[in-house]
Amino acid sequence: MARLADYFVVVGYDLDKRGGSEGQGHILQRFPEKDWEDNPFPQGIELFCQPNGWQLVPERERPSFFVSVLTDINSERHYCACFTFWEGLDNPLKAEASEVDEDEVPGLVQPAQVFAPKSLVLVSRLDHTEVFRNCLGLIYTVHVDSLSVPLETVIGNLLTCVIPVAGGSQPGQEERRGELGTTITLGAGDRQVIQTPINDSLPVSGSSVAHLFRQLGIVNVLYLFCAALTEHKILFLSSSYQRLTDACRALLAIMFPLKYSFTYVPILPGKLLEVLSTPTPFIIGVNSFFRSETQELLDVIIADLDGGTVTIPECVHISLLPDPLLQQTQTALSMVLDPELEIADHAFPPSSTQPSTLKIQDKEIRAVFLWLFGQLFHGYRWCLHIIRIHPEPVIRFHKAAFLGQRALTEDDFLMKVLDGMAFAGFISERGPPYRPTDLFDDLIANQVERIRQEECSPHKVMNHIKELAEQLFKNENPYPAVAMHKVQQPAESPGHNDPKNLAIFPPLDDVTVQLFIDHAAAKLKTAPPVVKAELNGMVPSGPPLGDIVDRHGHVLANSARRLEVVRNCITYIFDNKMLEAKKLMPAVLRALKGRAARVCLTQELNQHVLQNRAVLDDQQFDYIVRMMNCTLQDCSHMDEHGIAAILLPLVTAFCRKLGAGITQFAYCCVQEHVVWTNMQFWEAMFYSLFLDNAAGGQELLGALELASEQSRLWPTLSKEQQSERVQKEESTVFSQAIHYANRMSYLLLPLDTSKNRLLNRSGIGDVESVSNSYVTNSIAGSMAESYDTESGFEDAESSDVANSVVRFINRFVDKVCNESGVTNEHLKALHTMIPDIVQMHIETLDAVHRESKRLPPIQKPKLLRPILLAGEELVMDGMRVHLISDGREEATGALGGPPLLPAEGAIFLTTYRLIFKGTPNDPLVGEQVVTRSFPIASLTKEKRISVSLSMDQFIQEGLQLRSCTFQLLKIAFDEEVASDLAEVFRKHMHKLRYPQHVQGTFAFTVGQSGKTLVEHKTKDKNQSIKTLSKNLVKSAKRTIGRQYVTRKKYSPPTWENRSSLQSELDEDELSVSEELDQGSLTLSSTIRSSDRQTMSNVVERACCRDYQRLGLGTLSNSLTRSKNEPFRISTVNRMYTVCRSYPGLLIVPQSIPDSTIQRISRCYRQNRFPVVCWRSSRTKAVLLRSAGLHAKGVVGFFKSPNAPSAGPSQADSTSLEQEKYMQAIISSMPSYCEPSGRNTLGGFTSTHMSTSDSADKLRQPKIGALMKQVMGGKEDIPGTFSRGGKWGSIRGSGRLSAYNPEVGNRLSCKESPQPNGGPSEALFLRQQRAYLYIIGDKTQLKGGKQDSFQQWEVVPIEVCDVRQVKNSFKKLMKACVPSSATSEPSMTFHRCLEESEWMCLLHRVLQVSVLVVELLDTGSSVMVSLEDGWDVTTQVVSLVQLLSDPYYRTFDGFRLLVEKEWLSFGHRFSHRGAQTLASQSSGFTPVFLQFLDCVHQIHLQFPMEFEFSQYYLKFLAYHYVSNRFRTFLLDSDYERIELGVLYEEKGERKNPQVCKSVWDYIDRLNKKTPIFFNYMFSPEDEEVLRPYSFISNLKVWDFYTEETLSEGPSYDWELVQRGRQERLAEEVPDKPDTTTPKSQRHIVWPCYDSRSRVVPDSITKLLQDLQSLEAELGLPPEKWKDTWDKIKANQRTESKLENRPSFNSSLLMSSNLSHQRRSQGVYLPESGVGSSINLAMDRETSTTSTPVAGRPSTSTLYSQFQSTESENRSFEGILYKKGALLKPWKPRWFVLDKTKHQLRYYETRQDKECKGVIELAEVESVIPGTPTMGAPKNIEEKAFFDLKTTKRVYNFCAQDSPNAQLWMDSIQSCLSDA
Repeated sequence: MARLADYFVVVGYDLDKRGGSEGQGHILQRFPEKDWEDNPFPQGIELFCQPNGWQLVPERERPSFFVSVLTDINSERHYCACFTFWEGLDNPLKAEASEVDEDEVPGLVQPAQVFAPKSLVLVSRLDHTEVFRNCLGLIYTVHVDSLSVPLETVIGNLLTCVIPVAGGSQPGQEERRGELGTTITLGAGDRQVIQTPINDSLPVSGSSVAHLFRQLGIVNVLYLFCAALTEHKILFLSSSYQRLTDACRALLAIMFPLKYSFTYVPILPGKLLEVLSTPTPFIIGVNSFFRSETQELLDVIIADLDGGTVTIPECVHISLLPDPLLQQTQTALSMVLDPELEIADHAFPPSSTQPSTLKIQDKEIRAVFLWLFGQLFHGYRWCLHIIRIHPEPVIRFHKAAFLGQRALTEDDFLMKVLDGMAFAGFISERGPPYRPTDLFDDLIANQVERIRQEECSPHKVMNHIKELAEQLFKNENPYPAVAMHKVQQPAESPGHNDPKNLAIFPPLDDVTVQLFIDHAAAKLKTAPPVVKAELNGMVPSGPPLGDIVDRHGHVLANSARRLEVVRNCITYIFDNKMLEAKKLMPAVLRALKGRAARVCLTQELNQHVLQNRAVLDDQQFDYIVRMMNCTLQDCSHMDEHGIAAILLPLVTAFCRKLGAGITQFAYCCVQEHVVWTNMQFWEAMFYSLFLDNAAGGQELLGALELASEQSRLWPTLSKEQQSERVQKEESTVFSQAIHYANRMSYLLLPLDTSKNRLLNRSGIGDVESVSNSYVTNSIAGSMAESYDTESGFEDAESSDVANSVVRFINRFVDKVCNESGVTNEHLKALHTMIPDIVQMHIETLDAVHRESKRLPPIQKPKLLRPILLAGEELVMDGMRVHLISDGREEATGALGGPPLLPAEGAIFLTTYRLIFKGTPNDPLVGEQVVTRSFPIASLTKEKRISVSLSMDQFIQEGLQLRSCTFQLLKIAFDEEVASDLAEVFRKHMHKLRYPQHVQGTFAFTVGQSGKTLVEHKTKDKNQSIKTLSKNLVKSAKRTIGRQYVTRKKYSPPTWENRSSLQSELDEDELSVSEELDQGSLTLSSTIRSSDRQTMSNVVERACCRDYQRLGLGTLSNSLTRSKNEPFRISTVNRMYTVCRSYPGLLIVPQSIPDSTIQRISRCYRQNRFPVVCWRSSRTKAVLLRSAGLHAKGVVGFFKSPNAPSAGPSQADSTSLEQEKYMQAIISSMPSYCEPSGRNTLGGFTSTHMSTSDSADKLRQPKIGALMKQVMGGKEDIPGTFSRGGKWGSIRGSGRLSAYNPEVGNRLSCKESPQPNGGPSEALFLRQQRAYLYIIGDKTQLKGGKQDSFQQWEVVPIEVCDVRQVKNSFKKLMKACVPSSATSEPSMTFHRCLEESEWMCLLHRVLQVSVLVVELLDTGSSVMVSLEDGWDVTTQVVSLVQLLSDPYYRTFDGFRLLVEKEWLSFGHRFSHRGAQTLASQSSGFTPVFLQFLDCVHQIHLQFPMEFEFSQYYLKFLAYHYVSNRFRTFLLDSDYERIELGVLYEEKGERKNPQVCKSVWDYIDRLNKKTPIFFNYMFSPEDEEVLRPYSFISNLKVWDFYTEETLSEGPSYDWELVQRGRQERLAEEVPDKPDTTTPKSQRHIVWPCYDSRSRVVPDSITKLLQDLQSLEAELGLPPEKWKDTWDKIKANQRTESKLENRPSFNSSLLMSSNLSHQRRSQGVYLPESGVGSSINLAMDRETSTTSTPVAGRPSTSTLYSQFQSTESENRSFEGILYKKGALLKPWKPRWFVLDKTKHQLRYYETRQDKECKGVIELAEVESVIPGTPTMGAPKNIEEKAFFDLKTTKRVYNFCAQDSPNAQLWMDSIQSCLSDA
């Protein structure tokens, strides 16, 4: 029974404390005056009566009623029902008005009377809102209507009412009293029936829940529900107080069976608003009046009841119910709240589908939530651990097991709920097995099965919910019939609001009221106590969890097979069949990822334990430990499946004998897992094991039943029995705690106690990770080395470990003992015992550790030593690592083939490389050796990673090292490698990668000490003038000799007269030698002595040789020969003063003096002014290179015509000089010197290119189209072609300053399909072509005019920035060598390749280069002037020369090209390659690699034009970043000279092993092996290549993607050769095995074997066979090149050659080159020298030449005949023909045709298309000739004869003199016949 009301209080407005705007309330009277003992008077009631503050109002308001809830310090709730009415009083402000006059705002009239609030408050611990409303209403009515009943009586009766708390009214009492429910009366003619709930554990909600759902809607309330359960802050807003209280009550009601245990204030007074910023969760209601104050709350969920919205701040994440449940709950709620929704679409809707009445609907909604909790918590009782039964039950909930069995470990919502305070309360309240039960217990126990079966059919769910709702309704309204109230209400009289009618609420007589109270108290004492029957019973547990989860089928497919594998493996291990076990091991480790397999493993292992012990031998022990580790690896720290719990007894059972009396247990080797350091795991283990003991090993159920039974009997026991049981239980717990202290010390103390595992929790790479399966007993060797155990600090360290373990165990013991009620004495005993336990264990471990070191180590693969280069030294010896597979799938076996990775081996750091060498982990491929290495200088990114190795199940620390040679090393350090060692490794690597100075790189440090470097410099300084001049002359003569020879071989056709060639040469020879003598004197007088040596070397330099080959001038200072030579070699930069990054000798126009050059250079970036670098031997057009102009230079150069000139300033003069310079270049061109004027190129073309229109038309179209592509994109950007086909106008200063409209006339837009690029082409009109095109950067040319004569023209192009190249390369590397495999479609190789835009960049460079080639080929000079002139410029200029000049496609030529354009002209190799510390930040930018890739693309399209193979390009690509050679170090010749490395390569050959120059190395290697040689090399005469540059024509270079794991990169040739020899030596068996025939077959694996070596091409194979035969026969080996040349010569001279094609052509035919492009040429008789016309292969015209109107050519007349028909062949056979200028002799099949009167020749006899035609009509004479240079060897002189035509002389050579005579006679007879 309980009092209905504890206190009655009258609160009024406090007139005395009226301060400022806010008034205050104060308690006028309270009854009883004295506090009840069991229930003190709550503080602060006056605040809660007027939550918005006490204020006087001008008009009387209607009385109001609401219930506030106060929570006291014991978290008891007090319900304060407040009834407020307003009483009139004279306005206090009116009285004071005279005093505070000046403060008053004029115009505010104060009313005479104001109204003050007064509240009647009833404080109770019961929540009967309606009863309170009626009682306080009655008191107010008695007062207002002045009824005859004294107020004291009514209040006295109210305070003495006593009602039952719960259980309705017992039937027995009902009969006695003859009435239902509890009837009360206050003695004013009223009576009320109070219905108390049957079971007070269920909340009472009236209809508040239904109201809440109506106000906010389903989804919003669900959000609030989840927020309340997961402990968020919730704030309700409404303008009604009663609604706030109802909403809060409703939220609590739907949380049943959980109880809300945080701050709960349904109505918060305005004065206490700061409570909202509390950090703890809360549910609070606030009047909407204070809405603005709630706006700045950042983490509070605000529910606006009036507006129906719920606002969740961004920073708050509410975890919602797990999925099927959320959906089911929403469906059920909408069926309750809106039953019409379901049938809204029915054609014949039923007549009545109204929702239930509010009260019923309220219960239905609560039933839905009850059903939801039934779903969430079913089976919770199976996870309860009962620790103590007496004196009262202590219960713990095993959260991990519950989540694991429900398969909800990942669920955020449930995790938070189970961790919350509400659930803790739920367990402590509902955990005990013997207690009263309620509706929820019944639901969990008996209806789970029903819920499970029905959850998928909403209608069945609804029926269940309706049943539950009925029970809830019945509990709240046990007697619905008797809801009778008889309460008077105040009469609504007409004068009700008249202030005079209302008396002030009188002060009450406290004595009278107190008497009532005392009287009632006395009565209670005499009355017999009401005994409520205890309804305790055993709480049923419901169905166990296991069955429930199974239907979700969380079992892996074909798990039975997997379990079989696990069982078999364990059987094999215990039967000692180790090989079988080893084979199954990988499968077992994979299977153990599944939970079923792990459970199976523990069960199987359990069967092998006898009497808590199982002794194994070493290998068995190792395997078992490995499986345990693998099992634990996938257990989370919570151990939700209880696997670690089952393994815990096993790890203390399995052991092996190490020596006399020393046993090592498995726990030493499985300590590496997080679960052991998780306190909650140990607590759960402690409690669950205790449970088993208590239950005597029965089922779990047995324990709770037993506990329940014991609790039932407890009251019947005597005191002694009770205390005996308590004592027994307590000592059991105590002994259990000791047992666990031991167990924990086992698993927490590492075997090697010199290091602490607990402190270092990263779990990565701890040195003592004994746990790694491979290592269990190999710790021996490795540990001793890495840790010096005799260091003397051992005690200190081990005590450190001990301390931390002791602390951990102490914390655990404190927690469990306090919870389990262990006595203090016992706890103290435990605390003294623990350090001893730990110390004892450490001593045991020391012995074990000592013994385990003596064990022979388990066979780890032995570390293989790498082969080193001469001069390469190890910096760090091999560290054992695992090479992990990255994103490339070939090595992992994913694409077929064996899984080579992961592999185990060692990483070596040398001065040159980073090398991994090891063997694959997969036992099937274990014999193979895997090598992966890259030069340390090519390292671009290093990143720490942590790796879990599938075999050993440990996370190890590792490194991911990426190299720009397209290699990636992902390594994980073995546990024997100390982590500090790994750190040392990283530091060394960084030091080697970024040396302080370039002299720290391998190329410098190899084979030489720093001392020699210094000596080298001093030697240079003491050179005397005499030796210098000697050297100069000597070297000059040498040069001239060489030049003479080269000149003869490649004699450029002079543009004067052919016959003067010889004399010019002689003249040259003289002039050079004379002038060199003078030059040497002048030079030596001007150069400092240290540079004299340099000068002689400069003359020797490659560029110089090339200039002389090209006929670009001589080393002269005089201008005497300017008429003959348009260019000269200038020494203006010999001291590198004009431009640091240019070479010492430069080609400039003859007419420009050095002083001008110095001035001009200032206009260009980096002073890189325009210099000539190549001249076309045919058109004499020159190619120039320079940097872009400085911004100010551009404007000076092309000055805008109407710019105001500021007098002759410095800039003007420079600009004039620049113009002069340009003019000088243009003047050098023969076409410009023609007398016929500049309007036509006629004179020039007549001799040098075909003047026939057909030739022109075929050659021209490309240029315009190319320009179009090169310059612009699709839309008209300034600088691209505009519609009219002009050069695009470049916008400057807001108006179009077009380049000069005439330029546009040069391009007429003529559409024609164009194979080489471009949609349509603008034909250049021949007579209007500019002489000089300047390829400039769009961004640089910000306006300016063309020169008035249109002699030069600027082509603006967009150029790729260095940053673009850098980023593109990074992406390319990630695409070609991804760091991890991915299945994402956005990450496929081709997608990544496309995103890298590498191909686009290649396309751009090639496109510009082809354009320049076209321009040069049409006779215009081109100046490439981009960026700083050392990146893109170099690429374009080099490619142009490579495409235009066949010489550069040979070994010597290519070397010369790179030395000249890249090295001499200062491409910044060191800077772009980030080779030193200084350039580290700039990052790696592979400009040179991009160039090599372009060359590779051209090589693919023209495989017969290059003397070198693709491998040669890859070799350069690898070594230009490797720093093995000095060739590609430093940024310019100047820097190389400064360091003294430019010319040292010549005289020094002290150490023949160490090549300082990559070229020397290639030469040397080329002599030994044909690896760099291209067998298909058969160049066309004077071939100009025009490659396709579309992205679709470009291929990804295999250099980026290929690798050979068997031997590492093949670019360090000696290493590969030595490696192969060693391998061959190993393969030769000791004893010849005669029994079985040895198979000759060999499997070639992708990415492992080098295919070119295993399957060489036939020529290489034949050469190799030849070598081995020579060796066998003891002949001196012949150089392969000689052999090759001999074969070619033999084939040419073979007499029976007619019957088959020549060697070259047979080779071509066999090499299937039909798809390769080659310029097809047909000679037309009118074409001057016979230049070849390009015929595109895909045109119809490819079989014949294009007929030209008005010029009938014989070849077209006969085109209908097939030229191979035999009747047209009068005489045929093979003749060698001397090619055009600079071309070698070639064998051709000649046909003399009398019918057509011509001599045709073909490439081979089978050839259908003739290579050329000599019209006999033009032949003047046939005479015997003499052999010229390059003629076939071994042929007698008389075999040569010449054929002279009107145009040229053809030199022929037959096989022998009779044959020659035959030919001469046949031709002669043809001529005479005509």
